[in-house]
Amino acid sequence: MSKLKEALKKGEFVVTSEVGPPKGVDIEHLLKDAEMLKDSVVAVNVTDNQSAVVRVGSMAICHLLKQRGIEPVFQLVTRDRNRIALQSDLLSAWVLGIENVLCITGDHPSLGDHQEAKPVYDFDSVNLVKAVSILNDGKDFAGNELEGKPAFFHGAVVTPEYEPMDLQILKMKKKIDAGAQFFQTQAVYDVKSFENFMNKVSGFNVPVLAGIVVLKSAGMAKYMNENVAGVFVPDDIIKEMADTPKEDRKKKAVEIAARIIEDIKPMCQGIHIMPLGWDDTVSQIKEAAGL
Repeated sequence: MSKLKEALKKGEFVVTSEVGPPKGVDIEHLLKDAEMLKDSVVAVNVTDNQSAVVRVGSMAICHLLKQRGIEPVFQLVTRDRNRIALQSDLLSAWVLGIENVLCITGDHPSLGDHQEAKPVYDFDSVNLVKAVSILNDGKDFAGNELEGKPAFFHGAVVTPEYEPMDLQILKMKKKIDAGAQFFQTQAVYDVKSFENFMNKVSGFNVPVLAGIVVLKSAGMAKYMNENVAGVFVPDDIIKEMADTPKEDRKKKAVEIAARIIEDIKPMCQGIHIMPLGWDDTVSQIKEAAGL
């Protein structure tokens, strides 16, 4: 059983984080970042060509983390692969000892560095969750028997502040019906909005790990408000960051993240911290939040 699954099954309040593979084969810095996270989190997500930019593959990095005693979460997007390749990658990941999977649709290639690339999207995230469930049952998506089956702990993503919220809840329910065993959320900054969402999905009885993106500047907050669907950074937090001298921003980012975690901790089963390169803040945020 994966450590992440075991911790959630025991009812522990879990903390996960993530690393993003580089554009190129120099992975020394990434491995150092992962080692920095090792003692602070239950598991580390590895992003899959995030923002539709060509990078080292998630599966390879997950395997290297596993070898170093770090529990990986294999992020898998449907953008770049058809159903054959997706299922093949899943089986390959299991053979390499990777037990956790996060099923994601993925950003459109037009947002990345190969804008001429043709998107696949043979599956959406709901069908990818379903495919993992079927593999766990010992068959492929076409109904063919497997010679040995995996036992993935697989989850999906939900965006609590997406409007209209009811549509997001409907999609979350579809993912649960398809077999999703846990959720990690898009960035949470508005505590009241998150509370409203969690009240509406409390009957689903599936663990939710609230996403915390470490805020680096007021400019970053404004950019997310304007360009990232389902993310809303309240004006008071933007002002708080804008009024902070540049040399104190990391300290302020830790303070803001810890404050949000303290407020939302009673509402969810864990936290997923996205440090965006400030990996040293993860342990600081945990300590400041009393985790």
